[in-house]
Amino acid sequence: MLLCVAAMTVNAQVALMGIGHSNRYDDGDQMKSTYVGYSSSLQKSIFVVDQSIYSMKWDGSALSSPVKKPEVNISDFYSNGQFTDNNKALWASNFNLMYGNSGAVYVNGKLVTVMSRDESSTVDEELFAVRKWDAKTGNLLSSEIRPKSNCLESAGMAYNPKDGKVYGLFYLTGNQLPDEITSDPEYFTDQDDDMTDGDAGYALCTIDLATMKVTPITKGLYYYNFITFAINSKGRAFALTSGASSAVPGDDGKQRDIDGKLTGAQVWEFDLTTGLLKTKAVEKTDPETHETYTDYEPLLPATGYSSQYKRQAACFAKSNPNKMYWIGYFNSGKGINEWGSWGSLPDSDWRNNGKYDTALYEIDITTGETNRVCKIPNRWSFSALWVEGDDCSDGAEIDPFNPGHTTPTEGCFIAIQQADNGSVWQRVEMGQQYSYYIEPADGWKIHSVTFNGAALNVEEGNTITTPAVGIQYNRLIVTFEQSSASGIEGAPVATPSQVKVLGSADGIHITNAKAGDIVTVYGMDGRMVHSQKLGGQQADIALKSNTLYIIKVADKVIKVKL
Repeated sequence: MLLCVAAMTVNAQVALMGIGHSNRYDDGDQMKSTYVGYSSSLQKSIFVVDQSIYSMKWDGSALSSPVKKPEVNISDFYSNGQFTDNNKALWASNFNLMYGNSGAVYVNGKLVTVMSRDESSTVDEELFAVRKWDAKTGNLLSSEIRPKSNCLESAGMAYNPKDGKVYGLFYLTGNQLPDEITSDPEYFTDQDDDMTDGDAGYALCTIDLATMKVTPITKGLYYYNFITFAINSKGRAFALTSGASSAVPGDDGKQRDIDGKLTGAQVWEFDLTTGLLKTKAVEKTDPETHETYTDYEPLLPATGYSSQYKRQAACFAKSNPNKMYWIGYFNSGKGINEWGSWGSLPDSDWRNNGKYDTALYEIDITTGETNRVCKIPNRWSFSALWVEGDDCSDGAEIDPFNPGHTTPTEGCFIAIQQADNGSVWQRVEMGQQYSYYIEPADGWKIHSVTFNGAALNVEEGNTITTPAVGIQYNRLIVTFEQSSASGIEGAPVATPSQVKVLGSADGIHITNAKAGDIVTVYGMDGRMVHSQKLGGQQADIALKSNTLYIIKVADKVIKVKL
């Protein structure tokens, strides 16, 4: 146990759980990785990393070192140079994917992680890997790739027990806000520039975890460096900014400005209906004119501690709506440097100067009093945080998958989405690959095949092979293209377009298009359900699942069952 000085009243023991990522080890590595071996049956190399679900016990005076929960033991699946349990090996290796660098959330025993990455081999843009997990077993339940236009980068997400919705602070650009917001001339009244050129900030949004659709509430964007977001059992939502103050900490370790007021990371409360920051009116006097005026300040004072603008997490226990647990950084990257003055801490001396250290904080939201109660061993940071057995979402009627009553619940499956009147669910084995022969109807050819949202290559003879199955629910979507677009009104007959339409669980992703191309979507009854002029090479169109569509774009006519 690591003994810490508790600045608040000793409480009953709390088990803090989180998705942990180590910042630095003493040898300089940011994340340990152990190569176990190559599994010929899984056709993949197995690595075991430290990132995983972690548990820490906090009793108000001592904090235990973070430990993996569930525990990962290589000996459980690998012995004497041989893999003894492929399922266990794949389960352990999947923790390589539990990385929420773009945000993560715990909801009623399930986890959703969002990882941003570049995929230059397919499209030259940032993509989001969305993965859903069982928080108790660590099982990877689903995985899919989503485009940057889904706007899934967040400062944090949290479940609101009062309305059953998940909220978050999502990083958007001005041109990604709804038209009814950006077309309002008052939106830009206080801005120096027209923000529709792509300037980015945060907006309070709701997110549907089944479709990952983000819906802005805030009428505009906030340009604060938000680092956390949490909602208590009373439905009150709070966020923190990094607050990189240059003030030297006092004897109590807290930073204050020239007037003696606390500075550093700021606690903000949000109105979940309007998306606005809650403030209080304060009467002030201009020091030069001596005229009084009304200013608006946050409801709570600053914390007195500066953190860093990096991934952090916060949460409330359901049983205590007045205390927010926050795991943040120990400083803003500044401190007493090698010259004995206050300034930026050198990277080379991070082992001693605490530049990457993290700490547990407690915030009393009734008073705003914040206390740094203990450093986190091994500099762990977290992308999601919850109180085991006492989270605000526990027992809630919310399912991040929303699979519907037709989805099988026992076993591992691939849903083959190509039939006109339903889906075929094939029972499969975890860790195995599966091959299929695809036979298009007369007048049609294979256009694209996706497996869990990622494109598959169609091999010679119209066959495809899936990756090793690593999750419970998998989705194979085949789109067919009409062999010839002749006879279709408005279809060009010049050089064939390279446009591609990829199917996913919540719509289609168009790539390799040309600005100005018209995409039109029809239902099987012939009615048009969507039409738009493309502004660039790529676009995403949300469509209802379990429905058959005919899509016309450029010179192509495509048929897909989502």
